[in-house]
Amino acid sequence: MLIFFLKEKLKCIKQNYNLNINIFMSEKYNVYLISDSTGETLDRIFLSLKSQFANFSYNKKEFVFVRTEQQIDKIVKECASLNNSIILYTIVETKLAKYLATISSNQNIPCFGVLGNLILTFSKLLNQKASHTPSAQHVMDEDYYKRIEAIQFTMSHDDGKKTEDVNQSDIVLLGVSRTGKTPTSIYLSNRGYKTMNIPLIHKQEIPSGLKKKELSACVVGLFADAERLSDIRRNRVAIMNEKNLPSYTNLESIRKELEESKELFKKYNWPMIDVTRKSIEETAASVLKIHDIKKNK
Repeated sequence: MLIFFLKEKLKCIKQNYNLNINIFMSEKYNVYLISDSTGETLDRIFLSLKSQFANFSYNKKEFVFVRTEQQIDKIVKECASLNNSIILYTIVETKLAKYLATISSNQNIPCFGVLGNLILTFSKLLNQKASHTPSAQHVMDEDYYKRIEAIQFTMSHDDGKKTEDVNQSDIVLLGVSRTGKTPTSIYLSNRGYKTMNIPLIHKQEIPSGLKKKELSACVVGLFADAERLSDIRRNRVAIMNEKNLPSYTNLESIRKELEESKELFKKYNWPMIDVTRKSIEETAASVLKIHDIKKNK
């Protein structure tokens, strides 16, 4: 819904500011992201937004912890000095958000609040006033400390370390080398899930704790296309300047590794995910879907 909303807003820019559609798609824009907090939410939204436009050429500038009119005056003055400026913002303090919208309008700069209408709609739905507190999502509450604990656990159980703690994990990722186990684990830990990842190495036994039927952790197998893995491994070997790893990059050896890993996943009835064309975020989303299904059984 949010991406659709922002796409419609950009259409409005073209209409309200009399921009020729071909010029809009070919000219370079100066995109200003203004946040009263860390800017993480706005950056992710803009990342999703720009992915919808193949020919959207832009320069991006980010301003975080913007909480005064003086800061806004300085930013808008800079915007006004450039052609094709666009402002996207997440400012929850109503008076400051209105101030930004007003002076941007006076300078004829397209300016869109990402959260304003959403907060207002939610306020009406819940029948309560929003706090409009900047950085409210970053309070050091129970969830925050749970996330820190998950990150610490994941980092100390990376790449097959301390597998005796497997039953303390929320999620266990298995896969041959370069299937994205570590970055996916780190991403999941940032979501608050204690994640252990274990590499599958030819003729090496998996930890005995994984074989127990009463294991509470959600075990997921990762695999990828053999050709893709071979390319990734060759690049890895080149970076490491290693020359004595022929089987590591050999296509037939990789195919055998993958076949053995899939047989293992099937043997223990572990769900598996093909990560060949998936980003880390997409892989993590698939893992969490599996985790939720297991949890709700």
